[in-house]
Amino acid sequence: MAKELDFLTKRSEDYSKWYNELVVKADLAEQSDVRGCMVIKPYGYAIWEKMQRTLDDMFKETGVQNAYFPLLIPKSFLSKEAEHVEGFAKECAVVTHYRLKTNETHDGVVVDPDARLEEELIIRPTSETIIWNTFKNWIQSYRDLPLLVNQWCNVMRWEMRTRLFLRTSEFLWQEGHTAHATREEAEQRAQQMLKVYAKFAEEYMAVPVVQGVKSETERFAGALDTYTIEAMMQDGKALQSGTSHFLGQNFGKAFEVQFLNKENKPEYAWATSWGVSTRLMGALIMTHSDDNGLVLPPALAPVQVVIIPIGGKPEQMAAVDAAVAPVIDELKKMGISVKYDNADNKRPGFKFADYELKGVPVRLVLGARDLENGTVEVMRRDTLEKETRPFAGIAEYVKNLLDEIQQNIFLKAKTFRDAHIYECENYEEFKERVKDGGFFLCHWDGTAETEARIKEETQATIRCVPFGFEQTPGVDMVTGKPSKARVLIARSY
Repeated sequence: MAKELDFLTKRSEDYSKWYNELVVKADLAEQSDVRGCMVIKPYGYAIWEKMQRTLDDMFKETGVQNAYFPLLIPKSFLSKEAEHVEGFAKECAVVTHYRLKTNETHDGVVVDPDARLEEELIIRPTSETIIWNTFKNWIQSYRDLPLLVNQWCNVMRWEMRTRLFLRTSEFLWQEGHTAHATREEAEQRAQQMLKVYAKFAEEYMAVPVVQGVKSETERFAGALDTYTIEAMMQDGKALQSGTSHFLGQNFGKAFEVQFLNKENKPEYAWATSWGVSTRLMGALIMTHSDDNGLVLPPALAPVQVVIIPIGGKPEQMAAVDAAVAPVIDELKKMGISVKYDNADNKRPGFKFADYELKGVPVRLVLGARDLENGTVEVMRRDTLEKETRPFAGIAEYVKNLLDEIQQNIFLKAKTFRDAHIYECENYEEFKERVKDGGFFLCHWDGTAETEARIKEETQATIRCVPFGFEQTPGVDMVTGKPSKARVLIARSY
C-alpha cells in the first residue's frame, strides 16, 4: 500500500524486527507492564477465539468434554513424578504468602510475614499433577474409562527472553488430559489428537506441517513418547505448533490412580496429554504475512470481507448504502463476516492501508460511478490483485473467492516449505547450509551425545523423527555410525 505502510520493516531486511512490528501495528498484542507478559488486543483475541471455537468443536467430535482445574498447585504434587518436576522446576512461579498489609508509612503495601503458607503453591506451568490427583477420585472401575477432558486456561512458565505470542511467561492454551484402560488405547488417543492438530493447522490455519515423534531428549517431561507437528516459517526456522504426549502409567502410579479391570484386578490407568497455545498466532503471522502486513486465511479472519464506499454527495452515498445493504445480508446468511466501513472521519487511502495491514482477505470498493456502471472493485489480500466485477451476484463470487484464497495461501506455504526440505549426509555441508534455514533430513545414530553436539555446534535441534518420509538405511553424518533413523533437523523458535 506504498506510502501508508513505509513504517513496516521489510522481511528481507530484518525478519525478527518485521515480526515484532507487525504484531503491534496490526493491533494484535502489546507488551504489558508485567515483565514477560502480554496484552492480547481485541483484534488479536478475535483470531484466537476463532481458533478456539474450531478446535473446541474438533475435540468434542472425538468425545472430549471441557472442565476446569485450579490455577494453583501444591508444591508436593510436582514432587510425585520425578521427570516432570525436573522438566519444569526452573520455570515455576511460586506463591509463598496469602496476605498483604499496609506499610509503616501507610503509603503502600508489603507482604505480611505472618501470612506465610504452610505449603507453597505453584502457578500452573501445566496441569498433569493437579488433574491426576483429581482423577484418583473419579476412576474406580474400567467402566469409568476412558476419561476424556480438556481445559482452556492460562499457564505460567517463567521466561527470561520473551517475544509476543511465541514465548511469554504467561500464555493461553488448551490442555487435554485423558485416562485409559489399556496402553494401546492411550497410544491411539495421543496419535489421534496429533492428527486433529495437523488437520486444524492445514485446513484452517493454511499452515503445512510435518508430523513426527520427538527424540527422547526433546520429549515432554514425564512422557514415554511426544508427538509433534512442526511448521516452517518464512525465514526457514521451525516452529513447534502442537504436541501430544503418551504418558504411559507414570502419572497413574505417581497419584495412585487405579481401577478394577474386567478381570476384577487392580491396574494403573494409562494417560495422555496434549496441547496447543497462543503460539499458533505466531505461526499464523510468520507463515503467511508479507511486507504490507498480515495475510490471514479466511477461515480464521475476524473480518473476511470489508466494503468501503467512496465519497460523494450525501444522496450518492445514501444510494450506495442502499445498494450494499442486501449484499451484506446475503454474505452474512452465507456465514461470512463482513464489515461496512462508511465512517467519514478517515480517508479511503487510510482505510485501504489499515485493512491491508490487518489482513482482511477481501476488500470491496464501491462509489457512485461504480453504482451507475453496475460494477464493484474487488481486491484479494493474498495476491494484492484488483479487478472490476459486475455488482450483480457479487456475494456468490466473494464466497467462492474466499475458498480460493484459503487454498492459495496453503499451497503457497506448502510450495515454500517443500522447496526448503533438504537431504544432507555431510556434516560440514550441513553446518554451513543450516545457517540459511530449512528442514534437513539427516541420518542419526540415535545417541543423545550426537544430538547434543549438533545443537551446540549449529544451534539446530532434532525436531522429530518424521512420519511420511521414507526411512532408508544410512550412516550418521556426524559420527559415521549406523543410522537408527532419518530425522528432521532445523533451527527453531
